[in-house]
Amino acid sequence: MNIWDEVPDWGGAGARRLVRSGPGLGGSIWEFQPGQPEYVYHFHHGSDEMLIVLRGQPTLRTKTGERQLREGEVVPLPRGPEGARAVSNPTDSVVRILMLSSNADPDVAEYPETGKIGIITDGKTWEFFRRADSADHAL
Repeated sequence: MNIWDEVPDWGGAGARRLVRSGPGLGGSIWEFQPGQPEYVYHFHHGSDEMLIVLRGQPTLRTKTGERQLREGEVVPLPRGPEGARAVSNPTDSVVRILMLSSNADPDVAEYPETGKIGIITDGKTWEFFRRADSADHAL
C-alpha cells in the first residue's frame, strides 16, 4: 500500500505517522501542497524534534526569521522557545518533510501567536485549550 493513500488533508497539509508508541523516538512524514500557508507557529515543552527535508524547498520560520530549506537539509528543533517554528510551502511544487520526535509523554505544545496550548498525556491524543480560559488552582 502507498502511504500517501491515507494522508489526511488539513487544508493543503497532511501527515502520515510512521511510528509512535508512547514515549521514545517517533516520526511522521508531512506533505505540503504548493502554496500551502504556514503550519501554526509553535514549540514543545517536552519533546525535541528534528526536521529533514525529503522533497522540495519548504520555508522554515523560527524566532530569528525565515529561510528556505533545501532537499536533504536537517534542522534540529530543541524543546522550549528556542525550537519554535512554523513550516510553509510558498513554492509551486509539493514539499515533503520527515519530522522526528523524542515523543515526551506527557508533553505540552505552546502556540504563542494564537494563545493556545496543546497537551498530550496518553501518547496518542492531543487536547487543545486557550490560555485565556485558565482557572485559579483553588476550587
